[in-house]
Amino acid sequence: MSILSLALTRRWLGWLAFTALFAVVCVALAQWQWARRLEAVAEIRVVAQNWDAAPVALAEALPGGAPLDPGAEWTPVEVAGEYLTDEQLLVRNRPFAGRPGFEVLTPLLLDSGEVLIINRGWVPTGEEQDSPDTVPEPPVGRVEVTARLKPGEPTIAGRGAPDGQIATIHLPELAERVDGGAVITGAYALLDSERPAPAERPLAATRPVADEGPHLSYTFQWYLFALLGFVGYGWALRHEHRALRAAESGEPLAPRRPRRGGAPSDDEIEDAIVDGRPEARQPGSRQASEISSA
Repeated sequence: MSILSLALTRRWLGWLAFTALFAVVCVALAQWQWARRLEAVAEIRVVAQNWDAAPVALAEALPGGAPLDPGAEWTPVEVAGEYLTDEQLLVRNRPFAGRPGFEVLTPLLLDSGEVLIINRGWVPTGEEQDSPDTVPEPPVGRVEVTARLKPGEPTIAGRGAPDGQIATIHLPELAERVDGGAVITGAYALLDSERPAPAERPLAATRPVADEGPHLSYTFQWYLFALLGFVGYGWALRHEHRALRAAESGEPLAPRRPRRGGAPSDDEIEDAIVDGRPEARQPGSRQASEISSA
């Protein structure tokens, strides 16, 4: 039987189909990892472009109150107004450096009458209760704020929060909860600085680390796995074909080749003695003589 005839048998066609399916899954996972890498690279590029840019007016970054353009994320803006301290909320489940905590959202009533949600920073969970021990107060009266824009977050089904807290920074929900003006829902802002500066403030947000993650290496690994699947299929097919040919001819399979650059192993010599092959009788072979005498 030729190797092609063997490959066209029902069993080996089934193995070929399985190998092809395995390769398709590997390629799909490789493309998914590549897409995630492109997303990470795009985010790094946006941070590098906008984080240290000169502040712009809010109307320039959010024209017509439209949702924040992804390319404008982290853009610094300068706004002025008065904090609505009574409308302040805490965002739950915000760990930082391995510690549980909250982010402090304080609405800022702008001169235009609109309200911009300002994320003033992070505070830790209290020592004896599931709430901060203290939350630094924002400045009283008119304040000038420099902050970086961020898109709002989606809701999380089934996740609630007690009074004075919120599960996610879902701007439409905040618009319903905050009184005092029309809440801008196109973006919120991470506080950079405020004037006058308070004596104490929540921990400021830090610049995101420029890290692509392992997505590129994972991409190559999945492509390699797809290739190795076909290599393994070919090796197994060839091995069975050799076994069938040996069975048809009555000849034993060809012996394994000795290790390159060294003498045959004890197992190889013992196999040769049992099979009666001439390499077992090479002169000067101490291993062969010991095994023969045994």
